[in-house]
Amino acid sequence: MPLSSVRSFSSLKVFCENKEFAGWDPYDGLNSRLFQSLPGLRQSRWARLAWIQFFKLSPVNLRRIAFVPEEHNAKGLALFLTGYCYLYKTEPKDEYREKIVFLADKIIGLASGGYAGACWGYNFDWQARAFFQPRHTPTVVATSFVADALLTAGDTLKESRWQDTALSSARFVLNDLNRTYDEKGNFSFSYSPLDKTQVFNASLLGARLLARVYSYTGETLLRDEARKAVQYASDRQQPDGAWAYGTLPYHAWVDNFHTGFNLECIYQYQQFTGDASFQPFLEKGFSYYLQHFFTDGGIPKYYNNKTFPVDIHSPAQLMATLYKMNRMAEHQELADKVLDWTIRKMQAPQGYFFYQKRRLMSSRINYMRWAQAWMFYAFCCYFASSNSKKWINEL
Repeated sequence: MPLSSVRSFSSLKVFCENKEFAGWDPYDGLNSRLFQSLPGLRQSRWARLAWIQFFKLSPVNLRRIAFVPEEHNAKGLALFLTGYCYLYKTEPKDEYREKIVFLADKIIGLASGGYAGACWGYNFDWQARAFFQPRHTPTVVATSFVADALLTAGDTLKESRWQDTALSSARFVLNDLNRTYDEKGNFSFSYSPLDKTQVFNASLLGARLLARVYSYTGETLLRDEARKAVQYASDRQQPDGAWAYGTLPYHAWVDNFHTGFNLECIYQYQQFTGDASFQPFLEKGFSYYLQHFFTDGGIPKYYNNKTFPVDIHSPAQLMATLYKMNRMAEHQELADKVLDWTIRKMQAPQGYFFYQKRRLMSSRINYMRWAQAWMFYAFCCYFASSNSKKWINEL
């Protein structure tokens, strides 16, 4: 299947480059100038939540008539940046170098100010059930992906200023995030400085960032604090290997891509620190992931207990998880099957990928961060895992 995947990726690449990596997002409804012009709605928690969910769940894209602009999203740019770094390492073309420089510099310009270290958030107000995040409020998730991308870019092009910015992000994780401790002294990092929720993948992404920075600086505090966060999440793994999204009653679901986040974060914590004590949790979780989130026909399920909706993030995360955990060769047949199904069922003729395939009415909306950036990154992980130079030369 390599040739069909290269054609698919080439089409996606052209689409994203023509858009200059800017676009809409499932959660950007509050960027609507129409909504912002209505103070009574803008100030209501329930109105904000309902407005976001309406735009997220609607199969029809209403953003143009609601005056929602297409914008750059720091996390989405980070996924593109990492992908171009993987391409450049395989085939050091000038066009890849130019994209790396453009994306890294653009990302640094989107950083949120006033915190202990470099950090990033989303380009929209975001109302969740647990908390409200104003536009550009930094989160550990966005910051982790951005810092990881900048470190990779710095390694790729030997650019110290990108690395220095990324390394400072460890101070944001250590000093600006809230913590929830258990009786053992282990803890979960909060999602942002504004909340105190315990979301396992978010906390583990913070731990991975600390561990990676430790691999550069040797600062033992980073390793030690990362270990406590990994232990907290590992202790809350369910007996069958699953993780709920978080600890709140309405965070009890188990889904594909957040499970993938957990796995790659624990794996890379061990990789960066040399601490292999979490391997039993990792193996149990990886086995659960493979057994519960992919059908025999290659359909990547969103949730552990039902097939639909199929979210584009799920097949993308499989490629990332297998690559990050160095298990692509072992599960190449699954990767090929899932990628083939995704290309056939979820890619538009224009090159972009749909948001969700549902049982009755799918959402075929083009979302730059959630769909295009993730699939671009997924393809690059897929190619980087194999002897793909001859295929990349076809781009």
